[in-house]
Amino acid sequence: MSNSLTHPSGDIFHHFIATPMDTLLADHQAVNPEDKVLALFHRCAAEVPAYRRFLEARGVNPAEINTFQSFQKLPLMGKTDYMQAYPLPERCLGGSLKGSDRVAVSSGSTGQPTFWPRSAAYELDIAVRFEQVLCDSFRAHERSTLAVVCFALGNWVGGLYTTSCCWHLARKGYPLMVATPGNNKAEIFRVVREMAPHFEQTVLLGYPPFVKDVVDAGAAEDIDWAGYSPKLVFAGEVFSEEWRSLMGQRIGSKSPCHDSASLYGTADGGVLGNETPFSIAIRRWLSVHPDAARALFGESRLPTLVQYDPASRFFETHEGTLVVSGENSVPLVRYHIADKGGVLGFDEMWDFLRDHGVQSLSELGLNKDKQPRNLPFVYVFGRADFTVSYYGANIYPENITVVLEQPEIMVWATGKFVLETRETEAGDHYLHIAVELLPDIEPDAAMTPVIAESVRAQLLRLNSEFANYTPAERQLPRITLCSFADPEYFPAGVKHRYTRR
Repeated sequence: MSNSLTHPSGDIFHHFIATPMDTLLADHQAVNPEDKVLALFHRCAAEVPAYRRFLEARGVNPAEINTFQSFQKLPLMGKTDYMQAYPLPERCLGGSLKGSDRVAVSSGSTGQPTFWPRSAAYELDIAVRFEQVLCDSFRAHERSTLAVVCFALGNWVGGLYTTSCCWHLARKGYPLMVATPGNNKAEIFRVVREMAPHFEQTVLLGYPPFVKDVVDAGAAEDIDWAGYSPKLVFAGEVFSEEWRSLMGQRIGSKSPCHDSASLYGTADGGVLGNETPFSIAIRRWLSVHPDAARALFGESRLPTLVQYDPASRFFETHEGTLVVSGENSVPLVRYHIADKGGVLGFDEMWDFLRDHGVQSLSELGLNKDKQPRNLPFVYVFGRADFTVSYYGANIYPENITVVLEQPEIMVWATGKFVLETRETEAGDHYLHIAVELLPDIEPDAAMTPVIAESVRAQLLRLNSEFANYTPAERQLPRITLCSFADPEYFPAGVKHRYTRR
């Protein structure tokens, strides 16, 4: 929750600019996050008309919610039963858009966007997440830094939100210049060639597969990335530590825990957490100790692992998925974000590491004298609602179903498919769709381009994130035609899943 709970609105920017990050985080740690989230609930019950109606419809009397234990029993709010059920102004503090000065959008399964208004004041808490990365990982308070925003610009949350937060940090006194070429590789290269030689380091911020495209294409155009001391900031996708190492090699990185960082962000909540050198070191250790990873996360695959500030964004879990609360123009109170994951306390993480033989930071490859920030962890496997993330765009099964319902394709296909993202040996991502054919239809090479082109056309029509985030040369999916009841993708007698990760 933002400083607006304790500072008059006119003082928020001055407080952020005048207060060192260490002090901001220490002030937050002095607050009981459970008390703060309970106060947010009561403010929303009083000041947000939609939330008041939401509670009334479920028989909740706000006056009876006076302990954290009772808060934990409140109904979860979601996109369908809350965000899409009440008019936008009624979901805002004060029941009006009056306090908001900007808006972001996110795509829904039909391409109908959800709008997320906010004010610049609410970006300040989020700017601290960027400050942690730039300061703790990249030492940007000591080095002149060129930040190149490679997220799509426009109403999409990644580009302008990132830009605005970086501008806040520049205003705070960081020797930081922010360039905004967006996801236009030619413009990115033009910025890098002209501006990067004047700075001690260059930071590329974007979706992982796109940043890789930028690095590879730039190298092919004779950009000497290593000469610019590059750093990488990612968001929107889970990637492997092998992939991080590959990217480190491409940019000449010698310190994988300090030269890149991933953000966990959503359009509705902003940046909810960020990788730190400590969380990266833990993840890299877990990547070579799969039994320990399975013991910690319940799966051998690695989720994104970040640290978060519970006084800014408060996490709970529900049936293996994440629930978040936080103040914003549209406040979130036990909002179910449908991401599969969990939370771990700082001491809980250290206890786990010691139980598995890690006794010091040096055993994780970090400087033993550097004390990690005492912040809890949240881990994220990805969406639990069957979406697939590709270049930061959420792709829904419904987007593909429309394709297989086209008359010229229905004569070949059952309508069942499996949607997934894959990675080439070179680390490039691509969209793959396995399509089940009717029992009497044999695979024919002529079918593949028809289906692939139709998928691209429908995604461009229905999914505004796909249209704006995914480079044109990466939009055509690869199609595998499978015989009826194919045992790998469409086994008989098993409940079908339309996505695979």
